[in-house]
Amino acid sequence: MTWEHKAEEKTALAALLQTYSVEVTARDEHALGAVAEILRPGTEVFVANLPNENADVLVRAAASLRRAGLTPVPHIVARNIATRQEFEEMLAGLAGEAGVQKALVLGGDRDRPAGEFNAALQLIQTGLLQEYGIRRIAIACYPEGHPRIANDVLWQALRDKLAAAAEAGLDAALVSQFLFDPQPVVAFAKALRRAGIAAPLRMGVAGPANRTKLIKYALRCGVGASLRVLRERGNLARNVLAGETPDELLGEIALAQAGDPSLGIAGVHFFTFGDPARSARWAEEQRQPSREDAMAGA
Repeated sequence: MTWEHKAEEKTALAALLQTYSVEVTARDEHALGAVAEILRPGTEVFVANLPNENADVLVRAAASLRRAGLTPVPHIVARNIATRQEFEEMLAGLAGEAGVQKALVLGGDRDRPAGEFNAALQLIQTGLLQEYGIRRIAIACYPEGHPRIANDVLWQALRDKLAAAAEAGLDAALVSQFLFDPQPVVAFAKALRRAGIAAPLRMGVAGPANRTKLIKYALRCGVGASLRVLRERGNLARNVLAGETPDELLGEIALAQAGDPSLGIAGVHFFTFGDPARSARWAEEQRQPSREDAMAGA
């Protein structure tokens, strides 16, 4: 790679990372405190809502992030909610105590729903999100498919959720499952635009993690195709699976977006596997060139 190409990639990566988010689990108080010390005010922090976890835990974590000057984006998982009343109480707490205005709305992976909801679409259609102040939602998408859901079903579900969000007056964005290969993301973004879907796409990427844990989550989440690609790309494989920084992976995505803005890849979401601070530190370091350029041009 030439010096000029490397500089171009670095600039593109800094631009892509002007919008990024990290993920934490609600009970991880250490992680909540750590990201509060690193992230810039207003940065989005997605808060996972684990099965059988009381909604109060999610509300407290979101409120803690709000007090720290960050933007909490709670996971609201259909299959974890037992009743409509429970859903309302969760939303009331998130709105009242944490000022939540954006949420990641998911169906959930548990085989047996806790109650009457089993899909994200049902939550959107209740009308309760906007009633309790949610103005924007994130919707999961799967550029490499889902291990248990056919692709045509995934695409129809995505269209249905986006249509329901538009009808409800909710701004919707897409967040992809994490990948290890940039090509499926680029191909998926092109397919979205060909289908007339204009929602911005935030690319999911695995932050540094233990190799065994990373492979386990990857196989569970259906990113086996990316794992196969890694076997053929030695340097990228060593970096990603060793838990090092995703420079090459995100650099290729950043260059693709810079070369074709119509892709609509509007930032990065880090799946952090228990260490959000490490992902946040790396992302902030990569953003520095854009800040310096802005100061130089002032």
